[in-house]
Amino acid sequence: MAKDPVRVLVTGAAGQIGYALVPMIARGVMLGPDQPVILHMLDIPPAAESLNGVKMELVDAAFPLLKGVVATIDVVEACTGVNIAVMVGGFPRKEGMERKDVMTKNVSIYKSQASALEKHAAANCKVLVVANPANTNALILKEFAPSIPEKNITCLTRLDHNRALGQISERLNVEVSDVKNVIIWGNHSSTQYPDVNHATVKTTSAEKPVRELIADDAWLNAEFITTVQQRGAAIIKARKLSSALSAASAACDHIRDWVLGTPEGTWVSMGVYSDGSYNVPAGLIYSFPVNCRNGEWQIVQGLSIDEFSRKKLDSTAEELSEEKALAYSCLS
Repeated sequence: MAKDPVRVLVTGAAGQIGYALVPMIARGVMLGPDQPVILHMLDIPPAAESLNGVKMELVDAAFPLLKGVVATIDVVEACTGVNIAVMVGGFPRKEGMERKDVMTKNVSIYKSQASALEKHAAANCKVLVVANPANTNALILKEFAPSIPEKNITCLTRLDHNRALGQISERLNVEVSDVKNVIIWGNHSSTQYPDVNHATVKTTSAEKPVRELIADDAWLNAEFITTVQQRGAAIIKARKLSSALSAASAACDHIRDWVLGTPEGTWVSMGVYSDGSYNVPAGLIYSFPVNCRNGEWQIVQGLSIDEFSRKKLDSTAEELSEEKALAYSCLS
């Protein structure tokens, strides 16, 4: 029997990431090859004409799974009835801007969009925040959408997770699909901690620890970490534009695993509301290793944390606490 369409909202849909993301959703990359979708696309008034052009292209692509397109500059229309919201739109930091200026702009944007989701989204709507500062934008959204369960509001660190998998795969010259269980801890920023202490690689004989196979702790504890942390900046330098394709792909991965589940024995990284696990302060949106089943995520518990990792976990938590304080000061 044919499934009912799922309504998926993409904000900032006329931008670079939105333009890469909406065809992936329409093709079934996010929710599977048998799940029809209705796309809701929101952008700001100056982008209205461009947004209409994206809608025209979606029609022209004749995606069999795409059962409708709502392209609008009206936040209420965009949020009405949506089951999944991917929040790509935000105010980017421009040269010469202070962090507080950026935060003030994003607080205003996310307050408005959260209020619309709160009143008009479908029950049990799942939210993924992509726009930076992603963790703190997700926290603001949570504040202004109190009826959306905190477990339904997440932010994207899957891009960093995928980048870490890619670096290990290249270093060992193995298929990226054979590498699993890296972890991104903390903030989607340059303080994030890409951790390979529990990661493994499938070899012909067995799964083996990444550290054992690479056998170069100096690289893993320094260059590997900074490469993942700074990858976005490196792509901007090379491309003169931000990493839109990989961000869109990671957003699909994040939602797909959340909705359809992670493979047995595999975890992924998601920015979720901290419950105090791993001595991370409760009340932050922080990236943890998670398993997903039946549309729910759970933080992977009981992993050993060495002294080097502890400092990294605490450092990125400290930055998130500062960002939270800054964001809340913008609310008044």
